[in-house]
Amino acid sequence: MRQLAVFSGSAHPELGAEICTHLGVPLYPTRVSRFANDCLEVQLQANCRERDVFLIQPLVPPVQEHLVELLFMVNAARGASAGRISVVLPHYAYARSDKKDAPRISIGGRLVADLLTAAGADRVLTMTLHSPQVYGFFGIPVDHLHALRELAAHFQAHDLSNTVVVSPDLGYVKEAAVFARQLGTPVAAGAKQRFGGDRVEISTIIGEVQGRDVIVVDDEIVKGSTVVELMGHLRELGVRSIRLACTHGLLVDGAAQRLSEQEEVREIVCTNTVPIPTEKRVPKLTVLSVAPALAEAIRRIHNGERALRLNHPPPG
Repeated sequence: MRQLAVFSGSAHPELGAEICTHLGVPLYPTRVSRFANDCLEVQLQANCRERDVFLIQPLVPPVQEHLVELLFMVNAARGASAGRISVVLPHYAYARSDKKDAPRISIGGRLVADLLTAAGADRVLTMTLHSPQVYGFFGIPVDHLHALRELAAHFQAHDLSNTVVVSPDLGYVKEAAVFARQLGTPVAAGAKQRFGGDRVEISTIIGEVQGRDVIVVDDEIVKGSTVVELMGHLRELGVRSIRLACTHGLLVDGAAQRLSEQEEVREIVCTNTVPIPTEKRVPKLTVLSVAPALAEAIRRIHNGERALRLNHPPPG
């Protein structure tokens, strides 16, 4: 069997180190340098020849810098005669660019998938894609994990007798229903319409939420505009408390502080698929680790074992 070699880019080295701790293997260093003309150069500083290489790099701000760095990492591994190259994308930011909903716009999710393949990637391991069709953008094998079990395990410590899970929109209601079944609660959803990048409007809440403790679950929270709009409707309907849960806690432009200041919000829960710097770690924020799940997936891919917890959440 080929030896395992794991490298991390500069986007989230802490997650790479934690994954390697669970795997019981070293995290090999990557050197990123910049020429005087602003061009990047990447060197994988360990032997890759005929090894099973895993490259860990979430696409987080600055997304373009980290994407180019990842492409160069893949290219470097291919040039070093790696036996197989697997890209570990805990957060695939371009998954949001998944459709042509206006004239003359690019579909970034498909283009970036093609770029990774052209650079030399043999497979991709990712977590909680923004929309399921992005899975089909790749012409190479994709292992798609979800963090719903990690989130559910956290909330199972609470009293859920009066709880309802709420999806902010109908597009995420299938995953919210899976999450609700894991918790043994009913599910509700918002009817959302988006106007431009940040402006959203929720016309109604489908389901019974009055007097309930609500867990709002979504794939990611960026600026929090959707959640703020949803909480306005939940407040009008007289919910008792609100907890927010997501896989990718990007929380840009002060979103963590803004959401935590809402009186009804008891807790904000996300995972460490993206780095959470100190300034975002408000008292109400809880960060769960997905390193054990990613490490187990890497181990099974490396050993050629049957995949567990991969692909779309089961129907029940």
